[in-house]
Amino acid sequence: MGPGPGGSSPRAPRAPAAWQRPFLNVFRHFRVDEWRRAAKEGDVAVVTDKTLRGAVYRIRGAAAARSYIQLPRAGAQPLGLTGRYLYVLFRPLPASHFAIHLDVSTEDGQVVRVSLSSLFKEFRCTASWLQFPFAFGAAGAGARWTCLQLDLRDTLLLHGRRRYGHLRGVRLCASLLVRNLYTSDLCFDPAVTVAEARRAKLPVTPVPREMAFPVPKGESWHDRYLHIRFPSDRPAGPSEPPRISCSPPEAATLGPVPQPFPRLGGLGKPVQDSASPSPVVQRPSPAAPRRAPSAPGRLPEHSSSCRCSEVSAVSSPEPSASAEAADLHAVPGDGRPCAAASAAEPTAAQDASSGERSLPDPVLRLRGVVGFGGHSTRWALWTRDGAAVVYPCHAVIVVLHVHTMEQRFFLGHTDKVSALALDKEDSLLASAQVQPGAVRLWDFQAGGCLSLLQSPVHSTCSLSFSQSGALLCGVGKDCHGRTVVVAWGTAQVSLGGDVVVLAKAHTDFDIQAFHVAPLDEARMASCGRGSVRLWRLRGGALRSCPVDLGEHHSLDFTDLAFEQAQDSSREPTARTLYVCSRSGHLLEVDLQRLAVRRARRLLPTHMPGGPRSRKQPFGSGPGIALSSVSVSAAACAVGSEDGYLRLWPRDFSSVLLEAEHEGPVSSVRVSPNGLRVLSTTSSGHLGFLDIPAQEYTVLVRSHVASVRGLSTERSRGQLATVSVDHTVRIWDLATLRQLYDFTSSGEAPCTVAFHPAWPTFFCGFCSGAVRAFSLEGPEVLMEHTHHRGAVTGLAVTPDGSLLFSACARGTLTQYSCAVPRCCVLRVAANVVCPDARPSPSTLVVSGDSHLLAFVGPSKHAVTVMDSASLDELLRVDISALDPAGSRLDSAVAVCFGPVPSGHLLVSTSSSKVIVLDATSGRTLRKLCGVHPVACPSLALSEDARFLLMAAGRAVKVWDYTQAGPDCQVYVGHSEPVQAVAFTPDQQQVLSIGDTVFLWDVLAAPPSSPGLLRTPAAREAGMCPALDDESRHAEGPPKTPGSPVLAEEEAGGAGDGAVEATKDSPCPHSQLTGAQSTWTARPDSCTHSTPLCEASRLARVVHEPQSAERLPPPAGSKQLHLKAVVGYSGNGQASVVWRPDTGFFAYTCGRLVVVEDLHSGAQQHWRGHPEDVATLALSHDAQVLASASGRGGTAAACQIRIWDVPAGLCQQLLSSPHSAVRALAFSPDDRLLVTLGDCGDGALALWSTATYELLLSTRLLEPVHAVAFSPWGAGELAGVGPGTVTSWLLRQHGTDVSLQARRDPVPEEVGVEELTSLCYGAVPLLYCGSSCGLVCVWDTHVGRCFLAWEADDSEIGVLLCSGSRLLSGSHAKRLRLWAVGAVPELRRKGSGARSTSVFLEHELTLDGAVVTASFDDSMDMGVVGTTAGTLWYVGWAEGTSTRLVSGHREKVNEVVFSPSGPHCATCSEDGSVRVWSLATMELVIQFQVLNQSCLCLAWSPPSCARAEQQRVVAGYGDGTLRVFRLARTALELKMRPHWAALTAVAFSTDGQTILSGDELGLVAVSRPHAGLTFRVLSDHQGAPISVLQSTSRQCGDVGAEGTDLWLAASGDQRVSVWASDWLRDHCEPVDWLSFPAPAALEAPGRPPPCLAAFCPWDRALLVCVGLGSRKEVMLYSLRQKQVLDKIPLPCSAVSLSLSPAAQLMAIGLTGCALRLVDCASGTSQDFAGHDDSLHLCRFTPSSRMLFTVAYNRILVWEVTELRPRGQDRPLACAEGPVPVGAPSVPCRV
Repeated sequence: MGPGPGGSSPRAPRAPAAWQRPFLNVFRHFRVDEWRRAAKEGDVAVVTDKTLRGAVYRIRGAAAARSYIQLPRAGAQPLGLTGRYLYVLFRPLPASHFAIHLDVSTEDGQVVRVSLSSLFKEFRCTASWLQFPFAFGAAGAGARWTCLQLDLRDTLLLHGRRRYGHLRGVRLCASLLVRNLYTSDLCFDPAVTVAEARRAKLPVTPVPREMAFPVPKGESWHDRYLHIRFPSDRPAGPSEPPRISCSPPEAATLGPVPQPFPRLGGLGKPVQDSASPSPVVQRPSPAAPRRAPSAPGRLPEHSSSCRCSEVSAVSSPEPSASAEAADLHAVPGDGRPCAAASAAEPTAAQDASSGERSLPDPVLRLRGVVGFGGHSTRWALWTRDGAAVVYPCHAVIVVLHVHTMEQRFFLGHTDKVSALALDKEDSLLASAQVQPGAVRLWDFQAGGCLSLLQSPVHSTCSLSFSQSGALLCGVGKDCHGRTVVVAWGTAQVSLGGDVVVLAKAHTDFDIQAFHVAPLDEARMASCGRGSVRLWRLRGGALRSCPVDLGEHHSLDFTDLAFEQAQDSSREPTARTLYVCSRSGHLLEVDLQRLAVRRARRLLPTHMPGGPRSRKQPFGSGPGIALSSVSVSAAACAVGSEDGYLRLWPRDFSSVLLEAEHEGPVSSVRVSPNGLRVLSTTSSGHLGFLDIPAQEYTVLVRSHVASVRGLSTERSRGQLATVSVDHTVRIWDLATLRQLYDFTSSGEAPCTVAFHPAWPTFFCGFCSGAVRAFSLEGPEVLMEHTHHRGAVTGLAVTPDGSLLFSACARGTLTQYSCAVPRCCVLRVAANVVCPDARPSPSTLVVSGDSHLLAFVGPSKHAVTVMDSASLDELLRVDISALDPAGSRLDSAVAVCFGPVPSGHLLVSTSSSKVIVLDATSGRTLRKLCGVHPVACPSLALSEDARFLLMAAGRAVKVWDYTQAGPDCQVYVGHSEPVQAVAFTPDQQQVLSIGDTVFLWDVLAAPPSSPGLLRTPAAREAGMCPALDDESRHAEGPPKTPGSPVLAEEEAGGAGDGAVEATKDSPCPHSQLTGAQSTWTARPDSCTHSTPLCEASRLARVVHEPQSAERLPPPAGSKQLHLKAVVGYSGNGQASVVWRPDTGFFAYTCGRLVVVEDLHSGAQQHWRGHPEDVATLALSHDAQVLASASGRGGTAAACQIRIWDVPAGLCQQLLSSPHSAVRALAFSPDDRLLVTLGDCGDGALALWSTATYELLLSTRLLEPVHAVAFSPWGAGELAGVGPGTVTSWLLRQHGTDVSLQARRDPVPEEVGVEELTSLCYGAVPLLYCGSSCGLVCVWDTHVGRCFLAWEADDSEIGVLLCSGSRLLSGSHAKRLRLWAVGAVPELRRKGSGARSTSVFLEHELTLDGAVVTASFDDSMDMGVVGTTAGTLWYVGWAEGTSTRLVSGHREKVNEVVFSPSGPHCATCSEDGSVRVWSLATMELVIQFQVLNQSCLCLAWSPPSCARAEQQRVVAGYGDGTLRVFRLARTALELKMRPHWAALTAVAFSTDGQTILSGDELGLVAVSRPHAGLTFRVLSDHQGAPISVLQSTSRQCGDVGAEGTDLWLAASGDQRVSVWASDWLRDHCEPVDWLSFPAPAALEAPGRPPPCLAAFCPWDRALLVCVGLGSRKEVMLYSLRQKQVLDKIPLPCSAVSLSLSPAAQLMAIGLTGCALRLVDCASGTSQDFAGHDDSLHLCRFTPSSRMLFTVAYNRILVWEVTELRPRGQDRPLACAEGPVPVGAPSVPCRV
């Protein structure tokens, strides 16, 4: 059929339309009966059909892929059919599946496969394949002849976003009868003939005679045949899956297979007891409620559903079910009654530093958990008396009493529970978690943890107790992925003794279930894929022997159970073992003969004329997969993946009882008394079958994915939750039982909110739809689709009059919900932050219904609006640079306090909670360091006593009335908590994440609930935190409409913010000087903090080595630093540019980069021990001053003075500052002033003649910027909190002093903080403020006479020249103002108005503006932003051009084009960038939002043509994206992994992609087909670090194939494979495995395991990171041994081999790079990075070497290159010699 799906081939010429009009008989035109241009395979025959009274083709066979008719045959020319409609006349064969595949070519030459099949369960769409499920809904519909009319143009346009070109090929697969195929541009009605249309003059196009089906007289066409048209004409809802429109409408559907019960469109229905769907039984209950009417037509039919009925009668039916797939089994267990009271309670982590504790300890107690499973749904155990069940719910173990529904909990696991076991006496409970593989032993009655076993099993999958409880066996995988069986002795653990390991055994056999024999503790049994084995513990060893399975040796066994005989005198070996399999087999194993005694198989059968399939007793044929088996003395219970629980007698003569579940059954367990059967399903349901009463009861229902949002309702006591599993569930808060279940198959719900008065709730969906559902009707009240993005927030006013919704595209919508059917009032665009995630804390309403607050319009601002008019009352900017991460702070969540307080709480990305006055925006209080990461949800109690925070996997409770760190932490969630909330009665707390937790509030209610402490109380000292703040809050009140900076005032009480521990202080500085003491504003000193300085604290493990620490090597140097890619983007003046001389310099880490803007050549001035913070160029452009922070143990920072013409450092100053914030030369260049940051608050003055320190003084208050006066000798000015300080230099002999004058900002201006300044015309001084105002001062009289709003955020840059003023703000805006009239306004004094100041130009850049340098006319200049970009700005042209740019986050990979002109990089910021190697300019950028790009590969040299060049990138969500560079477009997106990708590589022919993930799986995919055809799990358990493929001859290493490829993983293993992917051949060649090092050099991850094929030796493998020694190993694939080892001084973190010379680049821990010349046996060390070097890559020509440290890329030129076979070096380039280390001999 031509190229596979997704292939790109030369476009077939469009066939002339004339011979295809008005229609084309495909079979006749291409002469299918001659089989020349068509091909047939399998059972294809021509038969006569009685209905059509003619010959048809019959295609049948067991496998659809082996019996088919294909047009055209392989290798023939494509069909080239251009008709819009394809008519397929066919009839599916009964009791069989069929498939139709169409290869369609688009207008741009792409081939897309369109497949229709009854095998598909759901619609799937990739870039090259559209799969539509086909299902008949009416009884007997499958026996009818069908006219399938496919609109190929609309199908591709709607579902593939492509334009239809022509039909290339067709494949009709078994099993079906087909009469013919037709194509046409006309839309025929097959039920109307030409004669009928003419006679009745119908406005339709009748079907041609040869296409018509015969209809006997007196009968209707629709009674005998089906007409299916796809896509249908009726409009589809936003969430509706693809489906067929047919006549009659119930005949067939293309979409999800119909459920065995009616699904209600968009409706909910109350259930009888506790939850949504119970298993469907065969005999209907008389008490079952009637079905609700169908949904209104405006909602999609399959958008949501509600299930009901909880307890129903169970009959004795015939076997019936349909099969699905799962791999789950259960373990039998017995037990005793459990106590109803909670035995284990969570403990609150109280801060040790707290003084008086106002919070009760504990303040919360876990009351209930909603859910079941988490890691697996196979574990549920009975207690001894059958009165309670034990099951895991994520990280919590729950004991549920089946009659009272009371829960008690076992808490202590830190990850999801993976296995459970309970001994027979209900005394010991064993549990295991996923990671790390710890096993806990519990006292089941008391609830305490007796022992924590550090298991040798890395991940435990099964646990089993012996009958006495003295032996515990566990099965799992070790760190190398091998199966391990461990036996522990637990006899003494109840008495306080230790648990000992009795035996441990490794096995290569798969184990799915493992049980200890009931009467013989020394015997066990296991089953798995292809094996059933019996085990025995004897002499401290575990030994096993296989059971002779005979013809059943290849079955996949899922579970086993020992016979429970009533006669206990029988020998254990005389009993029977029952084993079930995925193929439907149930084997009875004779334990004495170790052979199969009898084999049975569960088979499906179809009842003729019935709409559902039935099942017959055991026999032969295709079976139904069995997942679990449990045996009692009288019966055997079997769970199958078709959703049925069946109870059989021991002789399996007939089914006693059966119950149908909604999903596949995961496990079954017969109670010890044999009267009940416990069952679990993969859909998260837990229930039991009461055998005497013949009733099934559902105990637990749960979401099967993470819970996104919640809402509570006061009057009815209900809880609504939305989940990623596409369901909305309504729960009863009192009983935690489910009341309603709404399922949306096509779109996921995001947010939910109850109406406070009506029985209604609102739900927002990812499609942008907002729907209201009634809980009484049930009825869909309204549906609005004004949003174009996912709904991120829903909020209803407490009075119930208004509803608000926000979406991911920034739109805010207001509804009137005073009546049940809401209507839209207002829609506001671009007001809500588009980056907000769906959360209950995204959009909030105050308690009095008057205010609406949300994060927006950007993530750096919070807006408060009037809820009725949507007038903006307040906008609070919180975009201060985060000191911990050196990035702009952003808002994450908002929360209103009680009405009397008027507080608005904002959680920020810098782990702070800011308490604002909701009216004025003034900062009242700060809680700093509340958690290492941002809190996504906040909740404050109505009495303003308790503050709840979602803190990672924990819930934190703070005493809101106290200033001390009185915090309690409650754990239990296994995933991050998404939201927290109080119940309406304030007596309980809800937390959601992996599931729903309900906590009781144990604190007694206050004496006056609902009232916050009044100002009078604060004055009395009852609230000291607010008392201090009230004393410092001075100044005029702010108007509600004015912008306010959301930061504290200097000296405010907020500096004493609440802390969690003493070790994590709030980032506020208390500085003490000789004359004064002042407290710094938290964000006032962060703008000059280097961006990489703070971030490196979390990135670097070792102390970086400076350039001076590496002695230079002897002899010539082989590397020369050529270029640096990146810009630091920090400091007030980190860029200098002089247009008259062309001098251009900027900072990049520790380097000062001097670049020629014409040629792009760079000079790199090195020497600073830390990141360079700021620069200053003298007015004559001869001297450059640079300053950096202090490094290592130095007490002060370093200031270097550079000779610009010579490019040398001429002076090193030892400054009195801990860090320098600003540098400035005097107008005559005789003086240099340095301003320290908030750490020292010092101002220093230097003489440039001798660079002696003339003066150093400590300032009285913070100063943020300083500048010399251009017209006054010895005058300089600085700005700070609300003041302008002027200094006059006085000199008497050798004594130098400064005379200071402070001028405060007038109160009417309303400015609290001045942040920047520049001088203008005499005597004007322009000052920028934190709120966006620009103030103009008259320096002669020291007063401010003019102010205007230049921006809405902090102004960090001001430049003035002539009549122009430039302002740069944190809102990414650069503005040019005309200020020529300002000198005239000075005469008016305070009466001056800003109407004479005009805005000339404005630009929006990619980050906050931190530095700028312009020419004298202000027409052109260079601007730097915090995004790490340098822009050239030309106001005359209105253009902005990138000069320097780099990645914002860590660079994970660098790859090169085969021909060498380009390279590509990927980063954790989600971008893939393509650069030109010649100029290092950015050529192409691909950006994926909210994802990290972790690995990258370029197509191999075999795809050297420009149109074949592709780049494949792997992302953190497990997806692969293939980008075509010639078209600059995304070509393919697929998801072969569920974990983050860590490595990716192309095969040598470029047609196959290898990808590895962090779990150790390697997937092999074909991009042209868009599918993954092989997954290798040999490295499972450790992340894949390297994948490399080469085209060497595999015969050299004794293997067959076209490719030789390797995989290295983090568990010290390297595998080498030979493959031929076109033949689907892959075999291992060699394995290298080494023990892990005993200790790491530093805390954190171990060094990676790296390996590469040696370019200069065909069978040599180079490895680093293997074994405990620090060395490079050279391993021969021919000789199977290590040939040589090269020692290293420390661990290697990166490796690259030169393709053209015998050079090896090794990145060492720290900052050093080692270059090994294998030809001469020498090595050199180079330093240039200021961070840990984690990546190095040679270019294909070996002329350049790229090294990466975090996000900075250094490009080195190889100056001496020895090609292979030459001993004499070739001179490559000239240049300065880098700093290196002495040569070290290297033996190869």
